[in-house]
Amino acid sequence: MEFFEVLKSRHSVRKFKEKEVEEEKLQKILEAANSAPSAGDLQAYEIVVVKDKERKEKLASAAYEQEFIAHAQVVLVFLTHPDRSSRKYSRRGAELYCLQDAAIASAYAQLAAAALGLGCVWVGAFDENEVAKAVNAEGNSKPVSMLPIGYADE
Repeated sequence: MEFFEVLKSRHSVRKFKEKEVEEEKLQKILEAANSAPSAGDLQAYEIVVVKDKERKEKLASAAYEQEFIAHAQVVLVFLTHPDRSSRKYSRRGAELYCLQDAAIASAYAQLAAAALGLGCVWVGAFDENEVAKAVNAEGNSKPVSMLPIGYADE
């Protein structure tokens, strides 16, 4: 799909078909996210891929009962890595740049999903501690966003 068509066609999807997202499409989404610009090219973020029902249900609960999260075929959780960014950029890297890196990567993933004919929605309303527990976040990593992805059923 042509870039400006992707921008026009992208919209938030909260209802998904029970059709599996092909591994090739998921890999393209992850590659797009990893191609996003980042401060110092440090990629001070991590993407956790969640496919199992139990963890998706925990994420939905952590997102104040946004049940559609549990019904997506895959959920990408974007976490900061402040330590990685702070090594080069000190406090500003730990407090800002890693957050920006994760957000930009999430936006690239969202556009890639749309370009591949998939639906998704940016989820930013959640209990950070509960999301971190659900994905076994290590150290001082913090969740920035979640992208439930699947074939739209709306």
